[in-house]
Amino acid sequence: MTSNEKKIRRKLKQKTWNEIKTNDSWAIFKIMSEFVDGYEKLSRIGPCVSIFGSARTKPGDKYYELAENIAFKLTQNGYGVITGGGPGIMEAGNKGAKRGGGVSVGLNIELPFEQNDNPYIDKDKNLEFDYFFVRKVMFVKYAQGFVAMPGGFGTLDELFEAITLIQTNKIGKFPIVLVGREFWSGMLEWIQITLLEKYKNASPKDIDLFSIVDTDDEVVEIINDFYNKHHLSPNF
Repeated sequence: MTSNEKKIRRKLKQKTWNEIKTNDSWAIFKIMSEFVDGYEKLSRIGPCVSIFGSARTKPGDKYYELAENIAFKLTQNGYGVITGGGPGIMEAGNKGAKRGGGVSVGLNIELPFEQNDNPYIDKDKNLEFDYFFVRKVMFVKYAQGFVAMPGGFGTLDELFEAITLIQTNKIGKFPIVLVGREFWSGMLEWIQITLLEKYKNASPKDIDLFSIVDTDDEVVEIINDFYNKHHLSPNF
């Protein structure tokens, strides 16, 4: 490659980098619009609980039925339900909320696969997001509790972000309930033996930031017990 060719390549790279910086600056307005729209709509929904879990869970699966019943019983205790708005556990959560006559919120995200609106979301509470990080803020800010059903990487991401925010006092404590001992017990064992005992990379008291249960009644009991002692309000 000649010295002239190298100069041309450097100029092209610099041009591309400048275009990226310009696009990044304009993206701020799109991000702001998602925050504004989310804040305006969700500030009116009242006390809600976020339910997470796999989009791959089919109707008839025991965890689909359990998620629906949890959502239904939450509405009978004065809570609405927030989900990611898609199929699987998300659909079950919105279905249970709709059956119970409660608030049914869907925070949808544009994905190249698997995500589509489920039919059980309130029409005026169906939000669309391009950015995962904006969507996750909405889950945390307007939820009075997290219910984590068996799921994949997305469920784990949302679960551990909430635990981290509470652990670091970035938000106040709220109930986090993991449903399905058979699913979550292996993770709990790894946390206790590897994370805490062997490597000491967390505090033993951090285990108290979440509960593991098997039934819908246990979920509702934990959330109700917490709010018999604390005020209901947005988390930050």
